[in-house]
Amino acid sequence: MLRIVFATARPQAMQAFTAALATNPEVDLKYVVSGAEALEAARTSAPHLMIIDSDLPDIAPLDLVLKLVKVNAMVNTAVVSPLSDEEFHEASEGLGVLGRLPVNPGESDAADLLGKLKVVLGVS
Repeated sequence: MLRIVFATARPQAMQAFTAALATNPEVDLKYVVSGAEALEAARTSAPHLMIIDSDLPDIAPLDLVLKLVKVNAMVNTAVVSPLSDEEFHEASEGLGVLGRLPVNPGESDAADLLGKLKVVLGVS
């Protein structure tokens, strides 16, 4: 079972993406609405992946990635970002982020992200 935590304050805008994740029988998806809750989830539930939305009320996404690394360096991260792939790569270099998602990710983005996560975890 892949434990995924999605930190977002706008679950309705993410419905197609989260539905694709939640309906996958291999995924246990949990939602949190703030960076503080995301950090607590990283401490207590040891997720395989933390997806961080670009619009959290209490912290910038890449700042949260930095804090997550200190709490649990084994948590993979993906970030929803309006930046281009190149700009995001520059901004997140050295943080070990698994990938960037568009501001309004869809079903194909969910499938791509799960594929990357499985490769990193070495599961089929």
